Formats: sequence, C-alpha cells, structure tokens
Amino acid sequence: MASQVDVKVVDDIDGSKAAETVRFGLDGRDYEIDLSARNAKALRKVMAEFVDAGRKIRPDRTTRRAAARPSRSTGDSAAVRAWAADNGIEISERGRISRQVLEQYAAATNPAGTPAASTSEPEFAG
Repeated sequence: MASQVDVKVVDDIDGSKAAETVRFGLDGRDYEIDLSARNAKALRKVMAEFVDAGRKIRPDRTTRRAAARPSRSTGDSAAVRAWAADNGIEISERGRISRQVLEQYAAATNPAGTPAASTSEPEFAG
C-alpha cells in the first residue's frame, strides 16, 4: 500500500506558511529560522543597519570541518523524489539529486535535526 506524506513548513514566528529558511549568526552561534516573505523582509530590515556596519568574515578553515556525506539508500532517494514531486519541484526519476533539493527536503522533514544550508541572501554573520 502506498502512502503520501504532506510536509508544510511554517513561519517560526507566526505560524503562517514559510517562504524561506534564513540563516544568521550572533555571538559565535549560527541559527536558522523558517519565515514567511513578510517576516523575512522584516528581519532583513531590522538587521540592515548592523549588517551594513559590520565586516564580512571568512570561516576559519581549520575549525570548520566538512560534514561527512552519508550514503543515501534507494528508499531515501525515492522519498526525496516523492516529496519533491508533491511540492512542485522538478526532479528527474533517476540520477543524482541536487544538494539544493536534498537541503530543502531535510529542512522540511527534519526541522529539529541537522541544520540545512540556506540559499537565502543575504546571510548574516555575527
């Protein structure tokens, strides 16, 4: 028997439909938050003065290690492809699944798990 799971990502502030995941940093800690377009715009507006006055830094390559890439089973790939299709994301039936789609899937299906990188701009670092 087949089953279908619908995952809806909601704004962490007001519970409305989330449009994006925004990453930012403060006091040496990195955060991410799912926000509606309106709340993402509000966050960027509030942060703009500080971002404009701040300096961009490069991550220290000696302290950050690349995360190990676990192998993905066929069942996992099928689940990602089904999720992508259900969410209107075009994806081939075979072959490699793009990192962007994998990150979107991880954020949508495991919001409390390992943080997924955001494709949102700008990224705030503090």
